Amino acid sequence: MTPFHSQYFAYDITRTGPPGLERLSQSLFNASVDLNPHQVEAALFALRSSLNPGVLLCDEVGLGKTIEAGLVLCQLWAERKRKLLVICPAALRKQWQVELEEKFHLPAQVIDQIVYNKLQKEGKTNPFDNKAINIVSYHYAARKANEIRAIAWDTVVIDEAHKLRNSHREKNVLGQSLRFALENRRKVLLTATPLQNSLTELYGLASFIDEQLFGDYPTFRTLYCGSDGDVSDLKARLGTFVKRTLRRDVLEFIQYTERNLITIRFRPADGEQKLYEAVSEFLQRNGTYSIPPRQRHLLTVVMRKVLASSSSALAGTLDVILERLKGLRVDAKQRVDLTERILADEQIDEELLEQLLEESENSAAVGYDDEEAGIDQEKLETEINEVEQFASWARNIGVDTKTKSLTKALSVGWKRMKQLGAQQKAVIFTESRRTQKYLSEFLENNGYAGQVVCFSGGGADPQIKEIYHKWVLDNPGKATGSKAADIRHAIIDEFRLRSKILIATEAASEGFNLQFCSLLINFDLPWNPQRIEQRIGRIHRYGQKHDVVVINFLNARNSADARVYDLLQHKFKLFEGIFGASDGILGQTESGAGLENKILGIYQNCRSEEQITAAFDKLRQELDEEIQDKLRSTREKIFGHFDEDVQKRLKVQHTEALRTLDRISGNLWRLTKHILGKRAVFDDGSLFFHLKDSPKSNIPAGTYSLARKRDREDTENEVKHRVYHLAHPLGEWCISAAKKSKLPVNNVFFELSDYQTRLSALEPLKGFSGWLTLKLLRIESFDAEEHLLFTAVTDKGQNLDPEIVEQMFRLNGTVGEICFIPPDIEKRLSGDSTVFTDATLRKSAEQNGSLFQERREQLYRWADDVVAAAERELAMAKAALRIAEKEAGSATTVEEQHASQKRIAELESKKRKARRRIDDVEDEIFKKRNELIVQLERRISQKTTVKNIFTLRWTIR
Repeated sequence: MTPFHSQYFAYDITRTGPPGLERLSQSLFNASVDLNPHQVEAALFALRSSLNPGVLLCDEVGLGKTIEAGLVLCQLWAERKRKLLVICPAALRKQWQVELEEKFHLPAQVIDQIVYNKLQKEGKTNPFDNKAINIVSYHYAARKANEIRAIAWDTVVIDEAHKLRNSHREKNVLGQSLRFALENRRKVLLTATPLQNSLTELYGLASFIDEQLFGDYPTFRTLYCGSDGDVSDLKARLGTFVKRTLRRDVLEFIQYTERNLITIRFRPADGEQKLYEAVSEFLQRNGTYSIPPRQRHLLTVVMRKVLASSSSALAGTLDVILERLKGLRVDAKQRVDLTERILADEQIDEELLEQLLEESENSAAVGYDDEEAGIDQEKLETEINEVEQFASWARNIGVDTKTKSLTKALSVGWKRMKQLGAQQKAVIFTESRRTQKYLSEFLENNGYAGQVVCFSGGGADPQIKEIYHKWVLDNPGKATGSKAADIRHAIIDEFRLRSKILIATEAASEGFNLQFCSLLINFDLPWNPQRIEQRIGRIHRYGQKHDVVVINFLNARNSADARVYDLLQHKFKLFEGIFGASDGILGQTESGAGLENKILGIYQNCRSEEQITAAFDKLRQELDEEIQDKLRSTREKIFGHFDEDVQKRLKVQHTEALRTLDRISGNLWRLTKHILGKRAVFDDGSLFFHLKDSPKSNIPAGTYSLARKRDREDTENEVKHRVYHLAHPLGEWCISAAKKSKLPVNNVFFELSDYQTRLSALEPLKGFSGWLTLKLLRIESFDAEEHLLFTAVTDKGQNLDPEIVEQMFRLNGTVGEICFIPPDIEKRLSGDSTVFTDATLRKSAEQNGSLFQERREQLYRWADDVVAAAERELAMAKAALRIAEKEAGSATTVEEQHASQKRIAELESKKRKARRRIDDVEDEIFKKRNELIVQLERRISQKTTVKNIFTLRWTIR
């Protein structure tokens, strides 16, 4: 290595690349993730041009959209674009922070109200304006819309973006707030389900990115959503900002594991079955004091789920109801808040809960109240006695049959884990906090003492408090400032490192990545298939090394349960196969909450087995009609392939990316060895080095491993060694030191004889000498890009290709004496360099011209859409006028004639206004379109700078 080598490498590995793989080289190296070509392609698509207002990345479930967005953020950070924001569901904030820090070595900060207040006290006027990637929940971002709007964000990443599919509707408060906060900011939207029920959802997502991608909503519906909608045209327009990869496209690069289903059938004892039937009949009654009419639907859902969960949960819930009933004895107005008390101990799917609460509010709006006519004391006492009997009955059951079956399920599961070679770890999901506590105590007392950890979303439980405090002590510096987010990470670590069983409620169905576990037990099975898929997705996801086993319980004495199970297993194909329901039917049905409501109706209204069978047959038929071929065909046409040659392209890109990584790894390693010198001891074989003498106070001494090496190390080694990468303070110091060197014109001898492999392009040059110069060309247009330009000649006057010169720097070298470049050679190199510069500028201009044309076409289509909307108004006015004139012809009385003429006059006026509006809209919209295009034309002009890096005299020997 010579100073010339290290200076060339320093500029090469940190330059801002042109569009294409070179643009992404720094983030690919800094990221400690497996390299998958579809993720690289998606990141390149998102970074393709700053002209595009944003993109929608919508790969199928399990393909790593978080990694794609992480690569984008990592590259922008490397390019010093540091105003970066991530908006995601609250449950996923910690996961985002951990992945950005651990996989991309990026500083990330979860901002909630506690952190916000803390930063303000520290003097931050706007806490979002800081030196880290900000991560916020949807609702908090909406609350702080003004503060977020005040920041000139370089890019905003929005996870689970399908939540914004109705953001264009004025009544969608959350969506409207976020549209205001992020107006004119570049966005990267992530969702696996860009299209669920209607093509109009695509309009909602597109208009959130940019209102100038399509015209207004009615025009979009007219153009694309009717029976004669132009799907091909829609696909072409989406192709400029939508990127979707299908799982079948990447099977060569990613091996997905299978899902295996085990069903544990249990037969409740006679006492248990009679209790179930008695409480079920009680729930079917109307007019009970136990369940207020306003909350009847909501509380019935909870009671039905508790009834199927465990006798312990049922007893606890009945006690709360009993407390309410006894309160009514004293004062009908002093009632226990039953809904709040019961929901505190059970977890309902948020979408369903929102729907049920809305129904309760509607009941209140029409004056639907309970106990308005006073309390019938005799009826009340009868009901109290009945509920007391139910509660006593449930407690006397003790350990119910379903709970006893859990030990069998675990035994079967451990056996399968052993066969698969997987860890003996299991996640048990229940919908009830009471059942969770009951199962924990049961397992602790039946062979699993000290091996069970629970999570239900809160931090009040003593076990969770202890785990959290221990995690904080064991992981200094990892705390985010958000206790709720840190608790989740602490629970995951506890389960991964020490516990054998995690008992979780629905709070863990999002944001928990548990690829290290392969066994999932649905102790309670939700009626919502989307919720089930979310549960399974905790373990059956990218990074899972083993087939996963899903164990479900089935009550063999309950025909309704059996039909629900049949529906979930066969209709939705949830539990078996490679991909599960996310690939097919689930993305096409109505919301899971809607289905859950229909199932509840069957439980409530059907008493005989014949009624249950008929109701479920009808539900299946409705689902068959809903899961229609037309929508499936439309989705395939739109998202099947934007590029039919995708697999071939991915192969080529994968090879090129690996080659780029090898080049960066080798060059950074050699540069670091040269710059650190005797400060460190290097192990070339393992790519580790020990820093003995730190060059700066903020760089600790110790053992470092090269970033790409980290992929091959286990978790324990990650703790022992610091990861060395481009953005690490030590990496930045070494690169800066190499760039700062002032290099005179020296003789440099390149040692081809010592190189271990053959470089055929250099063989003919052995023994030759000549001159070369290296320059850095920076082009600023839509985006900045940097090019390293080698110009070289031999003493015989032969020009060398830049690729040959790059190969020379693979060789070791020796620096000789300082020399002086002859004027004619200097002039020759300068002239050749100008030729290379001009060629590079022309190529860059061509690429920018193509991007400009694409954006201009988007603006032209948007303008056409807006004019089409005005023309539609005129057509509707004309149609209404024709109908009015026809009706006037059939008028029989003077009054009817007068009314018809008045109506015709109004419509004539409306028609004239609509015609004038077309002219006005054309003038207005074309003016705005042309102004935007002029702005683009200003940006397309190139600003260039050329920097001389070094010149040397070379000899190959």
